[in-house]
Amino acid sequence: QVYLAESGGGLAQPGGSLRLSCAASGRIVRILDMAWYRQVPGKERELVAKITSEGDIIYADSVKGRFTVSRDNAKNTAYLQMNSLKAEDTAVYICYAQFYSVYRPYDYWGQGTQVTVSS
Repeated sequence: QVYLAESGGGLAQPGGSLRLSCAASGRIVRILDMAWYRQVPGKERELVAKITSEGDIIYADSVKGRFTVSRDNAKNTAYLQMNSLKAEDTAVYICYAQFYSVYRPYDYWGQGTQVTVSS
């Protein structure tokens, strides 16, 4: 069994910053991709940023230059540094991780953490 625990969400003012963390625990051999998605009620889940085990990164166009994704493989943890926050960044942010298995990779999702950007 594997668990993903997100933290760091909350309320921020426009132009402010928040840092999200996603810590994986349990029976882990190796984590492949880690990513952050976000979801707003009534809209599809959106990829915000992804980082592979080799450190390759992609960002959604809407967050490029403002958000930075990183990971600490020794701690099985991914981070999302969010700067210059905008009201439209308000969403539930959900951590995703793909885990190595001798059979085939398997995916896990976190419970999500609420980020609200408002003055």
